[in-house]
Amino acid sequence: MGAQREDSVWIRRFHPAPDSRVRLVCLPHAGGSASFFFPVSQALSPDIDVLSLQYPGRQDRRLDPRIENIGEYADAIAAELKPWLDLPIAFFGHSMGAVLAFEVTRRLEAADPEFSPVALFASGRRAPSRYRDENVHRRDDDGIVREMKVLSGTDARVLGDEEILRMVMPAIRGDYKAIETYRSEPGAAVRAPITVLTGDSDPRTSLEEAEAWRAHTTGAFDIRVFPGGHFFLANHQAEITSLLSEALSAPRP
Repeated sequence: MGAQREDSVWIRRFHPAPDSRVRLVCLPHAGGSASFFFPVSQALSPDIDVLSLQYPGRQDRRLDPRIENIGEYADAIAAELKPWLDLPIAFFGHSMGAVLAFEVTRRLEAADPEFSPVALFASGRRAPSRYRDENVHRRDDDGIVREMKVLSGTDARVLGDEEILRMVMPAIRGDYKAIETYRSEPGAAVRAPITVLTGDSDPRTSLEEAEAWRAHTTGAFDIRVFPGGHFFLANHQAEITSLLSEALSAPRP
């Protein structure tokens, strides 16, 4: 099983931690790649085994067919993660990744009534039941780049190289279509405890919309508010990795 799972095109394991007692699966934002979570993996190793998801259509998967539906994304990711459930598992998703983490958790919990992640960290995204009328995916390429600049502010680490962005624009557009057309099932909830992380000036998620995640778990709920916008985590990496380390190192019943 070990060799088979290491061959997955979906999963990047930048710092294997074979002696860890818990595994953290990180899911990037729309247009993001697995490497976005390299610093998190580096900071948490070797205590926590970090897996980062690589979506199709970018970097070494640039020629793979893109996905434009959250349900299809979640089905594929849940299937890829099944060989990795030999340890307690937690999820950290940012923006679109937060919704994907929620939907993947729903699928894994439905498949095994005895299974539940030890934690679901939902970052930079309003609750699945909160919708806005957004149509970034219908804009031209310049319009999509402008939106990404609005969300990332002046932080070039988040936006990356604009020329490269344009090369992978079909994948970015597909991600935006997936998240903007997503609608959760009425009453959708998970058993896993949810911790929400949000920026106090995020133009795409209000505090009320972040708090609404509370209705999507039958377990414990917590919310942490950080100074900053949509990519607040770029400026609070030490605090967030400390939060993750503390939460995932705590004794579990």
